[in-house]
Amino acid sequence: MNITFNELRKIKHSLPTGSIARIAQELNIEEQTVRNYFGAQKYENGKVAGIQIEPGPGGGIVHLEDTRILELAKQLITESSAPAMHPN
Repeated sequence: MNITFNELRKIKHSLPTGSIARIAQELNIEEQTVRNYFGAQKYENGKVAGIQIEPGPGGGIVHLEDTRILELAKQLITESSAPAMHPN
């Protein structure tokens, strides 16, 4: 899947507090690996996140080899923006 770097960063900045930890826990990966997926470049504690960035518009084109982190991030954003259901 391809996405612009700016779109990927926008998704990261839209995540509710605690989402990086939740994504890491649900996918059984290091939190730093999730951060690296969204553009960080610290590999001491995290792994390469399966992305390739090529020059282009919007900060460059990012090719995501594995979209599980992105899909879960979008799900968390949707959940956080959904109106809370209150019993009557």
